[in-house]
Amino acid sequence: MYAIIADGGRQYKVEEGQELTIDFRDLSAGEKLTFEKVLAVSDSQGDLKLGSPTLDGASVQAEVVGAEKGKKLVVQKIRRRKNSRRKTGHRSVYTLVKIAKISA
Repeated sequence: MYAIIADGGRQYKVEEGQELTIDFRDLSAGEKLTFEKVLAVSDSQGDLKLGSPTLDGASVQAEVVGAEKGKKLVVQKIRRRKNSRRKTGHRSVYTLVKIAKISA
């Protein structure tokens, strides 16, 4: 059984027990999170229910595992023939959630 959810401008295919990184939310570990924008749900027999655009009454419950940092992105700015170089970095913070239940 899987579901396709929309969160933060992105779409995710999730299954029960799966761990997923989403955009950072200021939630502590162990808190519950519910995704209401469910676009599609497939049950164990392979039947697929599609929403237009979302399914009414469908939701995905998740539990927050904690926050984690993503990989570091290096930003370099170089202006040619000016001997001007800048090197900075950026490291985004994400929230790690574990999918607990998919209800259609």
